[in-house]
Amino acid sequence: MSLLQITDNHDWKRYTDCIKDLCTDDSDLENLQKIANVDIGKLNLDDNPNLLIFPKDFDHYGDEISENFIISLQDNRISTGNIMGFVGVNETQIDIKSRFDKEDNNDYFMHYMLQKVFSINLFDIKHTTNRETIFDFLLYLFPHFLKTALRQGVFKKYQKFEYNDANIRGPININRHIKENIPFRGTVSYSTREHSYDNQITQLIRHTIEYIRTKEEGYLILNNDMETKGCISQIRLATQTYNSRERQNIINKNLRPIHHPYYTAYTALQKLCLQILRHESIKYGQEKDKVYGVLFDGAWLWEEYLNTILHQFGFKHPQNKKKKGGIPMFDRPEEYEQFSKNSKMLYPDFYKDNYILDAKYKHLNSGVGREDLYQVITYMFCTKAKNGVYVYPYKIDSEPQTYRLTNQGYDGVIHVIPYYIPQKCANWSDFYEKIEISTQKLTNYLFH
Repeated sequence: MSLLQITDNHDWKRYTDCIKDLCTDDSDLENLQKIANVDIGKLNLDDNPNLLIFPKDFDHYGDEISENFIISLQDNRISTGNIMGFVGVNETQIDIKSRFDKEDNNDYFMHYMLQKVFSINLFDIKHTTNRETIFDFLLYLFPHFLKTALRQGVFKKYQKFEYNDANIRGPININRHIKENIPFRGTVSYSTREHSYDNQITQLIRHTIEYIRTKEEGYLILNNDMETKGCISQIRLATQTYNSRERQNIINKNLRPIHHPYYTAYTALQKLCLQILRHESIKYGQEKDKVYGVLFDGAWLWEEYLNTILHQFGFKHPQNKKKKGGIPMFDRPEEYEQFSKNSKMLYPDFYKDNYILDAKYKHLNSGVGREDLYQVITYMFCTKAKNGVYVYPYKIDSEPQTYRLTNQGYDGVIHVIPYYIPQKCANWSDFYEKIEISTQKLTNYLFH
Protein backbone atom coordinates (compact mmCIF):
# COMPACT_ATOMS: atom_id res chain seq x y z
CA MET A 1 0.00 0.00 0.00
CA SER A 2 1.42 3.41 -1.04
CA LEU A 3 0.97 6.67 0.87
CA LEU A 4 1.42 9.77 -1.29
CA GLN A 5 1.96 13.02 0.60
CA ILE A 6 1.14 16.28 -1.16
CA THR A 7 -0.14 19.74 -0.25
CA ASP A 8 -3.10 21.82 -1.33
CA ASN A 9 -2.68 24.48 -4.04
CA HIS A 10 0.45 22.88 -5.50
CA ASP A 11 1.42 22.46 -9.13
CA TRP A 12 3.84 19.92 -10.59
CA LYS A 13 5.00 20.84 -14.05
CA ARG A 14 5.16 17.33 -15.51
CA TYR A 15 3.66 13.91 -14.93
CA THR A 16 7.18 12.51 -14.82
CA ASP A 17 7.96 14.83 -11.92
CA CYS A 18 4.80 13.58 -10.20
CA ILE A 19 5.85 9.95 -10.63
CA LYS A 20 9.33 10.72 -9.37
CA ASP A 21 8.17 12.76 -6.37
CA LEU A 22 5.01 10.89 -5.41
CA CYS A 23 4.28 7.59 -7.05
CA THR A 24 5.86 4.30 -6.07
CA ASP A 25 4.98 2.67 -9.39
CA ASP A 26 2.66 2.99 -12.38
CA SER A 27 -0.29 1.60 -10.42
CA ASP A 28 -0.24 4.70 -8.18
CA LEU A 29 -0.57 6.96 -11.20
CA GLU A 30 -3.39 4.76 -12.54
CA ASN A 31 -5.22 5.09 -9.22
CA LEU A 32 -4.68 8.85 -9.22
CA GLN A 33 -6.26 9.00 -12.66
CA LYS A 34 -9.42 7.34 -11.29
CA ILE A 35 -10.16 10.41 -9.13
CA ALA A 36 -8.45 13.12 -11.17
CA ASN A 37 -10.53 15.73 -13.06
CA VAL A 38 -13.73 14.40 -11.47
CA ASP A 39 -16.13 16.66 -9.58
CA ILE A 40 -16.16 15.68 -5.93
CA GLY A 41 -19.96 15.64 -6.06
CA LYS A 42 -19.78 12.79 -8.54
CA LEU A 43 -17.48 10.81 -6.27
CA ASN A 44 -19.65 11.27 -3.20
CA LEU A 45 -22.49 9.10 -4.42
CA ASP A 46 -23.99 6.03 -2.80
CA ASP A 47 -21.46 3.85 -4.62
CA ASN A 48 -18.68 5.50 -2.55
CA PRO A 49 -20.25 5.34 0.92
CA ASN A 50 -16.87 5.51 2.67
CA LEU A 51 -16.04 8.98 1.37
CA LEU A 52 -16.87 11.70 3.89
CA ILE A 53 -16.79 15.28 2.59
CA PHE A 54 -16.97 18.62 4.38
CA PRO A 55 -18.92 20.84 4.17
CA LYS A 56 -21.21 19.05 1.72
CA ASP A 57 -22.35 16.39 4.18
CA PHE A 58 -24.08 18.85 6.45
CA ASP A 59 -24.41 21.78 4.01
CA HIS A 60 -23.30 24.26 6.66
CA TYR A 61 -23.26 27.26 4.37
CA GLY A 62 -23.94 25.53 1.07
CA ASP A 63 -20.40 25.86 -0.25
CA GLU A 64 -19.90 24.31 -3.67
CA ILE A 65 -17.18 21.84 -2.73
CA SER A 66 -18.96 19.31 -4.96
CA GLU A 67 -17.78 21.21 -8.05
CA ASN A 68 -14.08 21.02 -7.12
CA PHE A 69 -11.47 18.43 -8.09
CA ILE A 70 -9.35 16.55 -5.57
CA ILE A 71 -6.48 16.66 -8.06
CA SER A 72 -6.20 17.81 -11.66
CA LEU A 73 -4.23 16.10 -14.42
CA GLN A 74 -4.20 18.32 -17.50
CA ASP A 75 -1.78 19.55 -20.14
CA ASN A 76 1.08 17.43 -18.87
CA ARG A 77 0.64 18.90 -15.37
CA ILE A 78 -0.69 17.68 -12.05
CA SER A 79 -2.07 20.15 -9.55
CA THR A 80 -4.14 20.38 -6.37
CA GLY A 81 -6.68 22.98 -5.27
CA ASN A 82 -8.18 23.87 -1.90
CA ILE A 83 -9.08 20.29 -0.94
CA MET A 84 -7.29 18.85 2.10
CA GLY A 85 -7.53 15.60 4.03
CA PHE A 86 -7.12 11.93 3.29
CA VAL A 87 -8.39 9.98 0.29
CA GLY A 88 -7.64 6.57 -1.15
CA VAL A 89 -8.50 4.32 -4.04
CA ASN A 90 -7.43 0.67 -4.22
CA GLU A 91 -3.90 0.40 -2.75
CA THR A 92 -3.05 4.09 -3.18
CA GLN A 93 -3.65 6.55 -0.35
CA ILE A 94 -3.20 10.31 -0.67
CA ASP A 95 -2.53 12.57 2.31
CA ILE A 96 -3.24 16.18 1.27
CA LYS A 97 -1.82 18.57 3.85
CA SER A 98 -2.32 22.29 4.13
CA ARG A 99 0.40 24.08 2.19
CA PHE A 100 1.20 25.94 5.42
CA ASP A 101 2.26 22.66 7.06
CA LYS A 102 4.69 21.67 4.31
CA GLU A 103 7.97 22.82 5.85
CA ASP A 104 7.46 21.15 9.24
CA ASN A 105 5.92 17.99 7.77
CA ASN A 106 3.07 18.24 10.27
CA ASP A 107 -0.61 19.07 10.07
CA TYR A 108 -0.88 21.62 12.87
CA PHE A 109 -2.71 24.32 10.93
CA MET A 110 -5.42 22.09 9.49
CA HIS A 111 -6.04 20.41 12.83
CA TYR A 112 -6.08 23.74 14.63
CA MET A 113 -8.79 25.07 12.30
CA LEU A 114 -10.81 21.85 12.53
CA GLN A 115 -10.71 21.84 16.29
CA LYS A 116 -11.73 25.50 16.45
CA VAL A 117 -14.59 25.09 13.96
CA PHE A 118 -15.94 21.99 15.69
CA SER A 119 -15.51 23.43 19.21
CA ILE A 120 -13.00 20.95 20.61
CA ASN A 121 -10.99 21.81 23.71
CA LEU A 122 -7.74 22.49 21.89
CA PHE A 123 -5.05 22.59 24.50
CA ASP A 124 -6.12 19.54 26.49
CA ILE A 125 -6.02 17.18 23.51
CA LYS A 126 -2.60 15.90 22.61
CA HIS A 127 -1.49 16.33 19.03
CA THR A 128 0.61 13.83 17.14
CA THR A 129 1.81 13.63 13.56
CA ASN A 130 0.90 9.98 13.23
CA ARG A 131 -0.65 9.14 9.86
CA GLU A 132 -3.75 7.93 11.68
CA THR A 133 -4.68 11.48 12.68
CA ILE A 134 -6.98 12.22 9.74
CA PHE A 135 -9.18 9.22 10.53
CA ASP A 136 -8.79 9.75 14.26
CA PHE A 137 -10.11 13.25 13.81
CA LEU A 138 -13.47 11.72 13.01
CA LEU A 139 -13.70 11.14 16.75
CA TYR A 140 -13.37 14.87 17.35
CA LEU A 141 -16.16 15.62 14.86
CA PHE A 142 -18.57 13.30 16.65
CA PRO A 143 -19.76 15.79 19.35
CA HIS A 144 -20.70 18.37 16.70
CA PHE A 145 -22.80 15.93 14.69
CA LEU A 146 -24.33 14.43 17.84
CA LYS A 147 -25.44 17.82 19.17
CA THR A 148 -26.81 18.88 15.79
CA ALA A 149 -28.89 15.70 15.53
CA LEU A 150 -30.14 15.70 19.12
CA ARG A 151 -31.43 19.26 18.67
CA GLN A 152 -34.09 17.62 16.49
CA GLY A 153 -34.93 15.21 19.31
CA VAL A 154 -33.94 11.61 20.01
CA PHE A 155 -34.54 9.53 16.89
CA LYS A 156 -37.57 7.25 17.18
CA LYS A 157 -39.21 4.81 14.81
CA TYR A 158 -41.72 2.00 14.86
CA GLN A 159 -40.34 -1.22 16.34
CA LYS A 160 -41.94 -4.64 16.64
CA PHE A 161 -42.30 -5.95 20.21
CA GLU A 162 -43.34 -9.40 21.40
CA TYR A 163 -45.37 -9.77 24.61
CA ASN A 164 -46.84 -12.62 26.61
CA ASP A 165 -49.30 -11.30 29.19
CA ALA A 166 -53.02 -10.80 29.84
CA ASN A 167 -53.18 -7.23 28.39
CA ILE A 168 -53.67 -7.96 24.70
CA ARG A 169 -52.78 -4.90 22.59
CA GLY A 170 -52.06 -6.40 19.20
CA PRO A 171 -52.33 -9.41 16.87
CA ILE A 172 -52.05 -12.80 18.59
CA ASN A 173 -49.03 -14.85 17.62
CA ILE A 174 -50.66 -18.29 17.37
CA ASN A 175 -47.50 -20.38 17.08
CA ARG A 176 -45.75 -18.70 19.99
CA HIS A 177 -48.97 -18.77 22.06
CA ILE A 178 -49.32 -22.55 21.62
CA LYS A 179 -45.64 -23.05 22.46
CA GLU A 180 -45.61 -20.88 25.60
CA ASN A 181 -49.19 -20.96 26.95
CA ILE A 182 -50.43 -24.55 26.60
CA PRO A 183 -51.80 -25.62 28.98
CA PHE A 184 -53.49 -22.20 29.33
CA ARG A 185 -51.93 -20.05 32.07
CA GLY A 186 -54.03 -16.90 31.67
CA THR A 187 -51.52 -15.14 29.35
CA VAL A 188 -51.58 -14.59 25.58
CA SER A 189 -48.68 -14.16 23.15
CA TYR A 190 -49.08 -11.17 20.86
CA SER A 191 -47.03 -8.56 19.03
CA THR A 192 -47.26 -4.77 18.68
CA ARG A 193 -45.69 -1.97 16.62
CA GLU A 194 -44.72 0.93 18.85
CA HIS A 195 -42.72 4.10 18.51
CA SER A 196 -39.44 3.46 20.29
CA TYR A 197 -36.27 5.42 20.99
CA ASP A 198 -34.37 2.14 21.18
CA ASN A 199 -33.69 1.35 17.50
CA GLN A 200 -30.82 0.68 15.12
CA ILE A 201 -29.96 4.39 14.80
CA THR A 202 -29.72 5.16 18.51
CA GLN A 203 -27.97 1.83 19.02
CA LEU A 204 -25.39 2.81 16.37
CA ILE A 205 -24.79 6.09 18.17
CA ARG A 206 -24.46 4.26 21.50
CA HIS A 207 -21.90 1.83 20.06
CA THR A 208 -19.94 4.80 18.70
CA ILE A 209 -19.97 6.47 22.11
CA GLU A 210 -18.70 3.31 23.78
CA TYR A 211 -16.02 2.90 21.09
CA ILE A 212 -14.77 6.46 21.60
CA ARG A 213 -14.75 5.87 25.35
CA THR A 214 -12.02 3.22 24.84
CA LYS A 215 -9.67 5.68 23.10
CA GLU A 216 -6.93 7.62 24.84
CA GLU A 217 -8.63 10.97 24.29
CA GLY A 218 -12.14 9.55 24.65
CA TYR A 219 -12.91 11.14 27.99
CA LEU A 220 -12.02 14.63 26.76
CA ILE A 221 -14.06 14.19 23.57
CA LEU A 222 -17.20 12.93 25.32
CA ASN A 223 -16.95 15.50 28.12
CA ASN A 224 -16.01 18.47 25.95
CA ASP A 225 -18.98 20.58 27.12
CA MET A 226 -22.25 20.28 29.02
CA GLU A 227 -24.37 19.94 25.85
CA THR A 228 -22.31 16.97 24.67
CA LYS A 229 -22.58 15.30 28.08
CA GLY A 230 -26.35 15.86 28.05
CA CYS A 231 -26.72 14.34 24.59
CA ILE A 232 -24.74 11.27 25.61
CA SER A 233 -26.97 10.83 28.64
CA GLN A 234 -30.07 10.94 26.40
CA ILE A 235 -28.65 8.25 24.10
CA ARG A 236 -27.64 6.00 26.98
CA LEU A 237 -31.12 6.36 28.50
CA ALA A 238 -32.76 5.51 25.16
CA THR A 239 -30.67 2.38 24.49
CA GLN A 240 -31.48 0.14 27.43
CA THR A 241 -30.90 -3.00 25.33
CA TYR A 242 -27.32 -2.05 24.40
CA ASN A 243 -25.04 -5.07 24.06
CA SER A 244 -21.41 -4.60 23.03
CA ARG A 245 -21.40 -8.02 21.31
CA GLU A 246 -24.09 -6.82 18.89
CA ARG A 247 -21.87 -4.15 17.30
CA GLN A 248 -21.39 -5.82 13.93
CA ASN A 249 -25.09 -6.64 13.72
CA ILE A 250 -25.97 -2.98 14.41
CA ILE A 251 -23.46 -1.82 11.79
CA ASN A 252 -25.01 -4.13 9.19
CA LYS A 253 -28.48 -2.76 9.95
CA ASN A 254 -27.23 0.78 9.27
CA LEU A 255 -25.45 0.23 5.96
CA ARG A 256 -28.42 1.73 4.13
CA PRO A 257 -28.56 5.53 4.70
CA ILE A 258 -31.65 6.85 6.46
CA HIS A 259 -33.62 9.71 4.92
CA HIS A 260 -36.21 11.02 7.34
CA PRO A 261 -38.22 14.19 6.58
CA TYR A 262 -37.95 15.37 10.20
CA TYR A 263 -34.74 13.85 11.55
CA THR A 264 -32.64 15.24 8.70
CA ALA A 265 -29.44 15.67 10.74
CA TYR A 266 -29.30 11.96 11.57
CA THR A 267 -28.26 11.04 8.03
CA ALA A 268 -24.86 12.72 8.47
CA LEU A 269 -24.50 11.41 12.04
CA GLN A 270 -25.24 7.87 10.88
CA LYS A 271 -22.55 8.10 8.20
CA LEU A 272 -20.01 9.53 10.63
CA CYS A 273 -20.69 6.76 13.15
CA LEU A 274 -20.20 4.13 10.48
CA GLN A 275 -16.92 5.78 9.45
CA ILE A 276 -15.68 5.72 13.05
CA LEU A 277 -16.68 2.13 13.74
CA ARG A 278 -15.47 0.81 10.38
CA HIS A 279 -12.38 2.93 9.77
CA GLU A 280 -9.95 0.00 9.82
CA SER A 281 -11.97 -1.98 7.29
CA ILE A 282 -12.42 1.16 5.20
CA LYS A 283 -8.67 1.69 5.00
CA TYR A 284 -7.45 -1.86 4.60
CA GLY A 285 -10.37 -3.83 3.22
CA GLN A 286 -11.74 -1.45 0.64
CA GLU A 287 -13.47 -2.71 -2.49
CA LYS A 288 -11.83 -2.38 -5.88
CA ASP A 289 -12.02 1.11 -7.42
CA LYS A 290 -14.04 2.49 -4.49
CA VAL A 291 -13.02 5.92 -3.19
CA TYR A 292 -12.71 6.30 0.57
CA GLY A 293 -11.46 8.97 2.95
CA VAL A 294 -12.15 12.29 4.65
CA LEU A 295 -11.91 15.55 2.69
CA PHE A 296 -12.19 19.21 3.69
CA ASP A 297 -12.55 22.31 1.56
CA GLY A 298 -9.71 24.56 2.72
CA ALA A 299 -11.50 27.76 1.66
CA TRP A 300 -14.61 26.77 3.64
CA LEU A 301 -12.51 25.73 6.64
CA TRP A 302 -10.61 29.04 6.62
CA GLU A 303 -13.86 31.02 6.42
CA GLU A 304 -15.47 29.06 9.26
CA TYR A 305 -12.31 29.42 11.35
CA LEU A 306 -12.42 33.21 10.95
CA ASN A 307 -16.07 33.07 11.95
CA THR A 308 -15.07 31.61 15.33
CA ILE A 309 -13.08 34.81 15.88
CA LEU A 310 -15.27 37.46 14.23
CA HIS A 311 -18.66 36.46 15.61
CA GLN A 312 -17.41 37.43 19.08
CA PHE A 313 -17.16 41.00 17.80
CA GLY A 314 -20.62 41.14 16.27
CA PHE A 315 -19.80 40.25 12.66
CA LYS A 316 -22.63 38.61 10.74
CA HIS A 317 -21.85 35.63 8.50
CA PRO A 318 -24.52 35.28 5.77
CA GLN A 319 -25.43 31.89 4.31
CA ASN A 320 -25.53 32.44 0.57
CA LYS A 321 -26.90 29.10 -0.63
CA LYS A 322 -29.52 29.02 2.12
CA LYS A 323 -30.50 32.63 1.37
CA LYS A 324 -30.07 33.69 4.99
CA GLY A 325 -28.56 36.86 6.44
CA GLY A 326 -28.14 38.75 3.18
CA ILE A 327 -28.26 42.50 2.61
CA PRO A 328 -31.02 43.91 0.30
CA MET A 329 -29.68 45.69 -2.76
CA PHE A 330 -32.93 47.50 -3.68
CA ASP A 331 -35.14 49.67 -1.54
CA ARG A 332 -38.47 47.96 -2.32
CA PRO A 333 -39.00 44.17 -2.67
CA GLU A 334 -41.17 44.58 -5.77
CA GLU A 335 -38.16 46.00 -7.59
CA TYR A 336 -36.21 42.77 -7.25
CA GLU A 337 -37.87 40.81 -10.06
CA GLN A 338 -38.21 43.85 -12.30
CA PHE A 339 -34.48 44.40 -12.43
CA SER A 340 -32.87 40.98 -12.15
CA LYS A 341 -33.68 37.66 -10.52
CA ASN A 342 -30.04 37.37 -9.45
CA SER A 343 -29.72 40.77 -7.79
CA LYS A 344 -32.02 40.48 -4.80
CA MET A 345 -29.53 40.22 -1.97
CA LEU A 346 -25.84 40.74 -1.24
CA TYR A 347 -23.92 38.03 0.61
CA PRO A 348 -20.50 39.21 1.79
CA ASP A 349 -18.47 36.70 3.81
CA PHE A 350 -18.76 38.92 6.89
CA TYR A 351 -20.18 42.36 7.63
CA LYS A 352 -20.68 44.64 10.59
CA ASP A 353 -21.50 48.33 10.92
CA ASN A 354 -18.76 50.00 8.93
CA TYR A 355 -16.99 46.83 7.73
CA ILE A 356 -17.18 44.42 4.80
CA LEU A 357 -14.76 41.53 5.33
CA ASP A 358 -13.77 38.93 2.75
CA ALA A 359 -12.03 35.68 3.79
CA LYS A 360 -9.49 34.53 1.20
CA TYR A 361 -7.64 31.24 1.39
CA LYS A 362 -5.60 32.11 -1.69
CA HIS A 363 -2.45 34.27 -1.79
CA LEU A 364 -2.99 38.03 -1.75
CA ASN A 365 0.60 39.10 -1.18
CA SER A 366 0.81 39.98 -4.89
CA GLY A 367 -2.40 42.01 -4.79
CA VAL A 368 -6.16 41.57 -4.83
CA GLY A 369 -7.72 40.30 -8.04
CA ARG A 370 -10.01 42.51 -10.07
CA GLU A 371 -13.23 40.54 -9.41
CA ASP A 372 -12.54 40.27 -5.68
CA LEU A 373 -11.82 44.00 -5.49
CA TYR A 374 -14.94 45.05 -7.41
CA GLN A 375 -17.13 42.73 -5.34
CA VAL A 376 -16.03 44.19 -2.01
CA ILE A 377 -16.26 47.76 -3.30
CA THR A 378 -19.83 47.04 -4.44
CA TYR A 379 -20.71 45.71 -1.00
CA MET A 380 -19.11 48.77 0.61
CA PHE A 381 -21.05 51.17 -1.60
CA CYS A 382 -24.41 49.47 -1.02
CA THR A 383 -23.95 49.34 2.77
CA LYS A 384 -22.13 52.70 3.04
CA ALA A 385 -19.28 50.87 4.79
CA LYS A 386 -16.00 52.73 4.94
CA ASN A 387 -13.77 49.67 5.41
CA GLY A 388 -13.29 46.80 3.01
CA VAL A 389 -11.13 44.06 4.53
CA TYR A 390 -9.38 41.02 3.06
CA VAL A 391 -7.90 38.46 5.47
CA TYR A 392 -5.71 35.68 4.12
CA PRO A 393 -3.29 33.14 5.65
CA TYR A 394 0.40 33.79 5.01
CA LYS A 395 3.71 32.13 5.92
CA ILE A 396 5.54 35.39 6.62
CA ASP A 397 4.77 37.61 9.60
CA SER A 398 3.87 40.78 7.69
CA GLU A 399 2.06 44.04 8.38
CA PRO A 400 -1.37 44.89 6.89
CA GLN A 401 -1.55 47.15 3.86
CA THR A 402 -4.11 49.95 3.42
CA TYR A 403 -5.35 51.59 0.22
CA ARG A 404 -7.62 54.61 0.24
CA LEU A 405 -10.48 54.90 -2.24
CA THR A 406 -11.70 58.24 -3.54
CA ASN A 407 -14.73 58.54 -5.82
CA GLN A 408 -16.79 61.73 -5.89
CA GLY A 409 -16.75 62.23 -2.17
CA TYR A 410 -16.87 58.54 -1.13
CA ASP A 411 -13.98 58.01 1.23
CA GLY A 412 -13.32 54.32 1.84
CA VAL A 413 -10.30 52.23 2.79
CA ILE A 414 -9.24 48.78 1.59
CA HIS A 415 -7.31 46.73 4.17
CA VAL A 416 -5.32 43.66 3.11
CA ILE A 417 -4.40 41.71 6.24
CA PRO A 418 -1.98 38.75 6.19
CA TYR A 419 -2.76 36.32 9.02
CA TYR A 420 0.52 34.73 10.02
CA ILE A 421 0.60 30.92 10.15
CA PRO A 422 3.55 29.91 12.39
CA GLN A 423 6.29 27.93 10.70
CA LYS A 424 8.97 25.54 12.03
CA CYS A 425 7.32 25.12 15.41
CA ALA A 426 8.98 22.91 18.00
CA ASN A 427 5.73 21.15 18.89
CA TRP A 428 1.94 21.50 19.03
CA SER A 429 2.04 23.75 22.11
CA ASP A 430 4.53 26.05 20.41
CA PHE A 431 2.27 26.32 17.34
CA TYR A 432 -0.80 26.92 19.51
CA GLU A 433 0.80 29.78 21.41
CA LYS A 434 2.13 31.48 18.27
CA ILE A 435 -1.12 31.29 16.28
CA GLU A 436 -3.02 32.73 19.23
CA ILE A 437 -0.72 35.74 18.88
CA SER A 438 -1.76 36.00 15.22
CA THR A 439 -5.41 36.07 16.30
CA GLN A 440 -4.70 38.80 18.83
CA LYS A 441 -2.93 40.90 16.18
CA LEU A 442 -5.91 40.56 13.85
CA THR A 443 -8.44 41.62 16.45
CA ASN A 444 -6.24 44.46 17.69
CA TYR A 445 -5.95 45.81 14.16
CA LEU A 446 -9.67 45.63 13.47
CA PHE A 447 -11.11 46.74 16.78
CA HIS A 448 -8.56 48.93 18.57
